[in-house]
Amino acid sequence: MEACFVTSKPTSFPIHTRKSPTPSSLKISCCQFRSPSSSGGEDDDWRSFRAKLIATQKLSTPQISSSFVDLDTAVDHPPSISLGEKWAHVIHGPEKGCLLIATEKLDGVHIFERTVILLLNNGQLGPSGIILNRPSLMSIKETRSTALDVAGTFSEQALYFGGPLEEGVFLVSPKRSNGEEDAVGKSGVFEEVMKGMYYGTKESVGCAAEMVKRNLVGAEDFRFFDGCCGWEKDQLKDEIKAGYWTVAACSPNLIQMEVGNVGLWDNLLSLLGPKKVW
Repeated sequence: MEACFVTSKPTSFPIHTRKSPTPSSLKISCCQFRSPSSSGGEDDDWRSFRAKLIATQKLSTPQISSSFVDLDTAVDHPPSISLGEKWAHVIHGPEKGCLLIATEKLDGVHIFERTVILLLNNGQLGPSGIILNRPSLMSIKETRSTALDVAGTFSEQALYFGGPLEEGVFLVSPKRSNGEEDAVGKSGVFEEVMKGMYYGTKESVGCAAEMVKRNLVGAEDFRFFDGCCGWEKDQLKDEIKAGYWTVAACSPNLIQMEVGNVGLWDNLLSLLGPKKVW
């Protein structure tokens, strides 16, 4: 994978080469599904916990605009406040599963203007992510992509533009009834982005097709992206510091419902409040 980043005058995007990150979970054989060794409990949703703390803080001290909450010193039980189906709030730095919201400094940069990027990982090789709010123009079948399809399993699924770097990526958010086992998470095949949401690459699409065949997950639970975004190790932090991106945490439901929605950028502004994101 290559890395792209914003320059101080965002008229072009210099390209630098770096090794493509390969999550260790993607090396697992798709025929030997197993539980990942470091998975959390079913109720281990610290993002929702943090969001409740921040929402409570805003209610009790509305004059304070900072969203920073130290989870190490916070109370050891979540507040009683109830979050909506979709929520988002600003955070101070990038983390896996966060959103990068383009600011006005990227206006005029065709690829990244008013984009919302989901950060898939924030590892040592540099962050990578996918653009969420570009509409699909065709299905996988229409693109004749064999890399993202296996025996026609996903041929009818839409293909979204994920970024300028040549890498096929997919998200999967399996629908489950209360008490039903998370077969995708238990498999250990895919990398978890946030609670109930995972991602894979063309190297793991065969495993994904096998899971559909075994009725462990539905083909409709996948979202496929042509391309992705990537940065060298410190480039994204520099871009955030320069004001190109606002960083936010959000609910998994927001992503699941809004993939391909060109209005996602505006919707996030509403969720974040009356203050602009830049």
